[in-house]
Amino acid sequence: MAIGSLFVYIVTGLAVVLGLVLLIILFNFFGIWLRAKVADAPVSFARLVGMRLRRVPLGMIVDSRITAVKAGIPLDTDELEAHYLAGGSVDSVVLALIAADKAGIKLDFNRACAIDLAIKGTSKTVLEAVRTSINPKVIDCPGAQSGRSTIDAVARDGIGVKVKARVTVRSNLDRFVGGATEETIIARVGEGIVTSIGSALSYKDVLENPDRISKTVLEKGLDSGTAFEILSVDIADIDVGENVGAKLQGEQAEADKVVAQAKAEVRRAAAVALEGEMRAKTQEMRAKVVEAEAQVPQAMAEAFRSGNLGIMDYMRMKNIQADSQMRESIAGSERGNAEAR
Repeated sequence: MAIGSLFVYIVTGLAVVLGLVLLIILFNFFGIWLRAKVADAPVSFARLVGMRLRRVPLGMIVDSRITAVKAGIPLDTDELEAHYLAGGSVDSVVLALIAADKAGIKLDFNRACAIDLAIKGTSKTVLEAVRTSINPKVIDCPGAQSGRSTIDAVARDGIGVKVKARVTVRSNLDRFVGGATEETIIARVGEGIVTSIGSALSYKDVLENPDRISKTVLEKGLDSGTAFEILSVDIADIDVGENVGAKLQGEQAEADKVVAQAKAEVRRAAAVALEGEMRAKTQEMRAKVVEAEAQVPQAMAEAFRSGNLGIMDYMRMKNIQADSQMRESIAGSERGNAEAR
């Protein structure tokens, strides 16, 4: 009798515990389960308990599944849960899939998840990427982050041209993962504008036909390898800049002037050095002449001693010297009078 009563107590206790567990499960999951069931997107209690054990937000996963199913996109809770555990935004992915489906854009769940994870940590979302694919966006070139208001280039005649452009792009979902960003588009368009202006013969050609810039840029296929497709490049503003060619020529002329002055100074210094050298040589020659003249009296004395020169010869030489000095003095006075007249 005692054993039977104990068995009854044990069974009753287990039943009570099981009932409490069921009540707790019903209390925690019944509302979510019922909401999914009524929305024709049922989720079993086992999956709800498993998600709770894996610390996955039940409400977000179930509500995202309900939203997708109501939009005609059959998604399983396992797919949504896996993307959440990978660090993705489940809400953005579901809304992006719905937007793409309504717009007739081919986008499957895996690609949407890949795009969402690829842009994780940025200010962009996969929903924004889909919206940009539906409604193209406009990018200013140059961008605000560059700190410049215009793209400056120089035509072949040396006149500068300042340009502002607006690039209309559309997201290319097939290349969104791994594709270059807006900064690459801005850089490529800026490079294309500079090339187009630089190839123009005159700045007047650029002012008269600004659409030529757009055509040249579009023909280059600048959206290759990027996450966008360039629809149009519009020149929003174009102005004439400074005469860069004349400025460069002036600076070159000034530089040439400095070089010429430096070369002239070198030549002047060389001439001064040569003049000093010639003066030194002249003084040296004069010294040699004085030295030679000093030897004349000695030679005459030696000639007197040796009998090679007589007194009459000496007097004749003195007369010739006096006559030469007189002639030089007369010529000098006549030259002075001529200059005075």
